[in-house]
Amino acid sequence: MEQFIAGTLTLVSSPLSMLVFACGLIGGLLFGAIPGINMLTLGAIVLPFSGMLSAADAIMFYSVLYCSGTYGGAVTAILFNIPGSPENAPTAFDGYPMTQQGLAGKAIGAAVLCSSLGGTCSALLMMGATPLIADWAVRNFSSPEIFALVFFGIAVASSVGARTLWKGWLSVGFGLMIATIGLDPVAGIQRYDFGFTYLLAGIHFIPMILGFFAVSEIFVQAERRVRGRFDMPKFSTHFPSLAEFWRLKVAVVRSVLVGFFAGVLPGIGVTLAAFMSYNEAVRWSKTPEKFGKGHLEGVVASETANNAATGAAMIPLLALGLPGGAVTAMMVGVFQIHDIEPGPLVFVNSSDLVWVVFAAMFFANICILGLGYVETRTVLHLLRIPFQFLAPAILLLATIGAYAVRNLVMDVVVMFAAGIIAYLMRRSGYSVAGIVLGLILGSIGEENFAQGMQMVGYDWGEFFTRPIVAVLVFGGVATILTNIYRELSGKRKGVEV
Repeated sequence: MEQFIAGTLTLVSSPLSMLVFACGLIGGLLFGAIPGINMLTLGAIVLPFSGMLSAADAIMFYSVLYCSGTYGGAVTAILFNIPGSPENAPTAFDGYPMTQQGLAGKAIGAAVLCSSLGGTCSALLMMGATPLIADWAVRNFSSPEIFALVFFGIAVASSVGARTLWKGWLSVGFGLMIATIGLDPVAGIQRYDFGFTYLLAGIHFIPMILGFFAVSEIFVQAERRVRGRFDMPKFSTHFPSLAEFWRLKVAVVRSVLVGFFAGVLPGIGVTLAAFMSYNEAVRWSKTPEKFGKGHLEGVVASETANNAATGAAMIPLLALGLPGGAVTAMMVGVFQIHDIEPGPLVFVNSSDLVWVVFAAMFFANICILGLGYVETRTVLHLLRIPFQFLAPAILLLATIGAYAVRNLVMDVVVMFAAGIIAYLMRRSGYSVAGIVLGLILGSIGEENFAQGMQMVGYDWGEFFTRPIVAVLVFGGVATILTNIYRELSGKRKGVEV
């Protein structure tokens, strides 16, 4: 407690530190809400100049940016079906249907509160258990366990997003196929490039997500307008009540634990945390058919988990020097710029830096609560804009976001192609959620499977005798068999996204 107070006093006693804190907080909220141009863009821009700041201020900026940027993408995901970042994609599954039902204020209010709550809980756990948890996670979780975790998540995904189980699995399979395009992650073998140099690097997930969500939604709404069935989203600033949150207390606690656990694992980060938490919410729900149609628990699960993962991702970084994602990888660069080696010795040699970062992340998550509600009152007015003016603006924003990722025109072409495919698949009852989950988790799973098989000398027996792997794979297989039984017995209802 004394160290936390000392870190807080160091933070508030320096005007420059407070300015850096404010820039990271507001920059994350703004850049996080712009598809494609997310917090990573701002982080990359600032990185060359971080040497002009003190080590504590530079690391603090990125830690605060990580917290606020993770929440920022939820706003456009809920209002316009445009996730600001991949970790906000599950938020759109239920957040956007809530907007269509006139419950945008309730969805964003839930996102604000759960983002703040998840991040705050994660910061508290981070301060109390960094060395212990990081040591356990790294000793017990390596590539085989991460693959098994991804397999379990994909197995659960079949129950979300499609009219039938079979269409759900075809959707996930389509996403997995897209994830295999490009070079093999181990041997570097060319796959499905069809002679196009562009495809050798694989298809980037941000243009795909923009196409699957934003572009396809414009097509869907345009069709409804032509058919005379289009209804403007209702403007509402009605926030969820405390009673509604209390009913979801178990989901919140579960999402904090799932998010924190996923964040601790090096190389996993907030994206898998959000998807895993959403899948677990569906799996444990007594009414899974409500998900994807505007269920508040879907928003709560996603936004609680992805923000809970931010503090957890700092644990392997600070305790072991292992980054958990792109932002924490940038932080490693900042440490190197200031001639500091992240790892166990950082708590001995630079304890003041560590506790300033801890204090900044704690207060950043508190500030998200206040700034998020102010932001909500402002951005909800965008729903008053007529569709004929709003649709071109959304397409323009999505186009800029797709192009800005790698400055490639082909990424824009991919975005529109994905939008057309998603539009046709949605009309046929397939799952956009399943495609996105297969796309994002597929690449993670394939790489860790290949590395895991190398670790065990391609011995399948040894691979599955690892206890955590066996439990997760068994859970995934049991989930698949249960879903098949429910489908064949007519007990499963489709969930459209």
